[in-house]
Amino acid sequence: MDTQRLILFFVFSFSLLLLWDAWQKEHRPPAAAIAQSAQQGAAQATVPSPSVPTQATPALQQKPGDAIPPTKWAKGKHEKLRVKTDKLIADIDLQGGDIVRLEFLKQKDTLDEKSNFVLLTPEYRYAAQSGLIGPGLPTHKAVYTADAREYALTDGRDKLQVRLETSGPEGVKTAKTLTFHRGSYVIDVTHAIVNGGATPLAAHAYFQLLRDGKAPPGDSAMVSTYTGAAIYTEQEKFHKIAFSDLDKDKTSFPKTAENGWIAMVQHYFVSAWLPKEKASREYYAKRLEDNLYSVGVILPMAAIAPNASGSVSVSLYAGPQEQDALKSIAPGLDLVVDYGWLTVVAAPLFWLLQFLYKWVSNWGVAIILLTVIIKAVFFPLSAASYKSMAKMKLVTPRMTKLREQYGNDRARLNQAMMDLYKTEKINPLGGCLPIVVQIPVFISLYWVLLASVELRHAPFYLWIHDLSAQDPYYVLPLLMMGSMVIQTKLNPVPPDPVQAKVMMIMPFAFGVMFFFFPAGLVLYWLVNNILSIAQQWQITRMIEGGKTPARR
Repeated sequence: MDTQRLILFFVFSFSLLLLWDAWQKEHRPPAAAIAQSAQQGAAQATVPSPSVPTQATPALQQKPGDAIPPTKWAKGKHEKLRVKTDKLIADIDLQGGDIVRLEFLKQKDTLDEKSNFVLLTPEYRYAAQSGLIGPGLPTHKAVYTADAREYALTDGRDKLQVRLETSGPEGVKTAKTLTFHRGSYVIDVTHAIVNGGATPLAAHAYFQLLRDGKAPPGDSAMVSTYTGAAIYTEQEKFHKIAFSDLDKDKTSFPKTAENGWIAMVQHYFVSAWLPKEKASREYYAKRLEDNLYSVGVILPMAAIAPNASGSVSVSLYAGPQEQDALKSIAPGLDLVVDYGWLTVVAAPLFWLLQFLYKWVSNWGVAIILLTVIIKAVFFPLSAASYKSMAKMKLVTPRMTKLREQYGNDRARLNQAMMDLYKTEKINPLGGCLPIVVQIPVFISLYWVLLASVELRHAPFYLWIHDLSAQDPYYVLPLLMMGSMVIQTKLNPVPPDPVQAKVMMIMPFAFGVMFFFFPAGLVLYWLVNNILSIAQQWQITRMIEGGKTPARR
């Protein structure tokens, strides 16, 4: 049993270490400012240039370095138009046709449930941009015109198109069309070119996401989640592109492909450019200036003959990480709901949790049922663990006497204890191994409950109105702390006074940690503890009511 206590002590210590490291990251002071000249050189976002030059006539050839330096981001500087559908409200800046603000009508704000959630926002310099690459062609800093300043998806219509126009080189007309769909967070963005010139025209189109590195509201040291970029291709699969790696210029991701997408990810939400499959593309990710980043994709356009036209279209998904919807929108998009290396365990757990929710229509009840199912699956292992604890509790007085008898002679004490275990048929690791086996399941379920947007603002009963937020009155953490104290009382008392004090402190230390966890997680642990107490009490009663280990 000493071994089990030692393992638990190390697990506790390691948990505290992880929490301290997360706290340090959350509150670490910003890096020293870079030299002023370097800041000025990187402060302005440039239009991306394709690595393979455009094949065109000399007059329209895209040359390396032909990038138009736009001005810095400026709130409220440009005229905007507004689009409203049944799902969202979008603000489009007429300079560039950028989507600079995106408000969701079906999702509430993290900190203020009376307000709608806003994903793309000037507050984080978070915008969806696109443009064309080629001499004289409009970038995301060109000024567009529109027929109206307000657009609304009316009843009986399934889609709404916003057409923006601007001038290009002599004889060339360009337009940018944004198509919004009913019941969808997908926005189709199309760039069209009509070549009225005398020579063929070739160009590239780029689609990028701009964002600063701040974590979204509600992200804390206790429940820190990933905020950064991500990319997916069928060949290389899913890659995260951390902002810290972009700061150090140490990124590794596929630069060219014929499939896939690139995205900005944060807790519960994602925005991603989704080019059509089987089309050549070039991905990029870079740091623009201090705490400002862009990721995007460049697509080639076929040469447009005189008096002909051409276009390129890419879909933008900007919305919640609802896994069923993400799977249907693009291959691999559901991987932004990242469970880490335990995805193989976490994904089936989420499927089961979702199935239970469809049955009971309450995520809190679904969590309780899932906890019961998991407890039933691991019943044999838990029973073995509690039997070992019960037997150890019976021989604790004899172990205390052995410690007194042999004093500091560790070799003779260990031999005597092994003889005692052998005589009473006790496996000293019997209580540890079942716990170790269950740890991956517990960690997987933790990430399922933490990462699933389906539980965001999901009510339970009484005072629990949001299972993804902290218990406002800390009732569940206090109940869980009390359940851990009861569990400690059911366990054998360690002969070593220091170990005994550590075991008594652990429920309160863990209980304080759970004050900062979402209510759904605390509910799971509370129900698990209650079931464990009932099982442990019953097994201990049966063991103690049976044959008492004989004294030697």
